[in-house]
Amino acid sequence: MNARETALAVVRDVFPAVAVPIERSAQEALDYRLRKGALDARDRAFATQLAYGAIKMRRTLDWYVRPYVGARGKPLPPVIAEILRLAVYELVFSGAREHATVSEFVGLAKRYGHRGTAGLVNAVLRTFLRDRPSPPRRELFDDESDFLGTAYSFPTWLVRQLRETFGAERLEAVLDGCNKPAQSAVAVNRTRDTRDTVRAWFAERGSSAESSPLAEDAVLVGDAALARASERTAAGRWWVQSEASAIPVDVLNPQPGDWVLDACSGRGNKALQIAARLGGEGSLVCVDRDARKSAILAERLPAAGVAASVVTGDAARFSAGRTFDRVLLDAPCSGVGVVARHPEARWRKRHDDGERLAGAQRELLAALAERVAEGGTLVYAVCSTDPRETTEVVQAFLSRPDFSRGTTPARCAFLRNTRGDLVVAPGLDGRDGFFIACLERTAR
Repeated sequence: MNARETALAVVRDVFPAVAVPIERSAQEALDYRLRKGALDARDRAFATQLAYGAIKMRRTLDWYVRPYVGARGKPLPPVIAEILRLAVYELVFSGAREHATVSEFVGLAKRYGHRGTAGLVNAVLRTFLRDRPSPPRRELFDDESDFLGTAYSFPTWLVRQLRETFGAERLEAVLDGCNKPAQSAVAVNRTRDTRDTVRAWFAERGSSAESSPLAEDAVLVGDAALARASERTAAGRWWVQSEASAIPVDVLNPQPGDWVLDACSGRGNKALQIAARLGGEGSLVCVDRDARKSAILAERLPAAGVAASVVTGDAARFSAGRTFDRVLLDAPCSGVGVVARHPEARWRKRHDDGERLAGAQRELLAALAERVAEGGTLVYAVCSTDPRETTEVVQAFLSRPDFSRGTTPARCAFLRNTRGDLVVAPGLDGRDGFFIACLERTAR
C-alpha cells in the first residue's frame, strides 16, 4: 500500500460509507494505517499531508469537483468520491506532478471500483486540469459566510460563530490558521527537568524547540511525531500537551502547601502540572466521571514522581468534607477550539453543541464554587471559543456577589477580552482555541 492508498484508507476510516458504533479520529486512523504499512519517512509524511488535507478541505474540494460530476443521474460510489477529493487536493494544494497524480488515482479507482469508474476519474481529472478552475470567489456567493466556509472549508455556522467572537478583521486569519498544521508542544515536569534540558533533548534529535512565551511549563517543538513517539520513554519528565491547554495552570497558580481540586481532570495533563508545582507539599484531588481516564491518570502520577488522590465520579456532586484554596474546572465543552488539531472535528461538531453543553457547564461552575475557600481561586477553562460556553457562562456566574474576576498573567495580556478573561484564537500562531476565566471568592 503506497502513500496515496494509505491516505485513501485513512479518509475512508474517518468517513465510513456506512454508520459505525465508534467514529475513528484522523489521528487514530492514520496511526493504525501507518502501523500496518511499510512506508518510509518521506511517504509517511506524504500520506499524512494528503489524508489530513483532504479531510480538512472537504467542503472546498466538493466545490471544485461538483461541476464535473453534478449531472450524473445517481451519486458517486463513496470510495470514488473520496478518490476524487484526494486527487483534487493533491492537484490544487500540494504542487503535485500532475501526470503521476492522475495515473495513481485512476489506478486506485480501478482497484476499488471497475473500468467504468476508472474512466470517470480519468475524465474528471483531465478535464479539471484542462479548465484549471479558479478558487471560490466572493461574487459567486450570496452570503459572505457561505463564501468563506467554501473557500476555507468550514461549516457556515462555525464561520459565523468565529466572526462573532473574533470580528471580521481577524476572521480570515483564524480560518487560514486552522488549515495549517497545529503547533506541537510538551509540558515539562518541573520536579524532574527544566525547559532548557528538554529543549536540548529535542535539539539533539534534530527538532527545533523553544520555551513558550505564554505557558511556564511548555516547550514548543517542531517535530510532533518525535514528541508523540518519545512520550513514553520520557518517563514522566515531560508529556505532550498543547501550549494553550497549559495556560490554565498558570492562571490557577498553585503554590506548595495549597489544597487543590482538579475537576473533570481527564487523562491528567493539567493534574501533572499542578502536582509538580505543589512539590509534595499540600494536596491535590482529581475528579472525573470517566473511569478509564481516571485509571490512566492514576498510572501517570507515580510515573511522573508526583502524588494526588484520584476519584471517579461526578465533579458537580463531589465533596471532600472541606474547601480548597484553588479549584480548576476544565469543563466538558464543544471543542470548537481544537478544529485545527483534529482535521475531522469541524465536520463532527454541531451548531447547537454550545447551547446543549452550557447548562451542564453552569451547573458544574455553581457546584464547584461551593468548594472554594474564602479568598480562594476558581479557574474555569474550556477548549472552546463559543460565547455560549465562555463569556455567557461566566457572566451568569458572576451575578452572585461572593465572586469577582481575578488577575491573569501579564504576559497573556494581549489575549484578554474586554472583561479580562483570556481568549486564545484557534489557528493563530498554530495555537488551539481556549477560554480561561480567573474567579476569586471574596474573603469576609
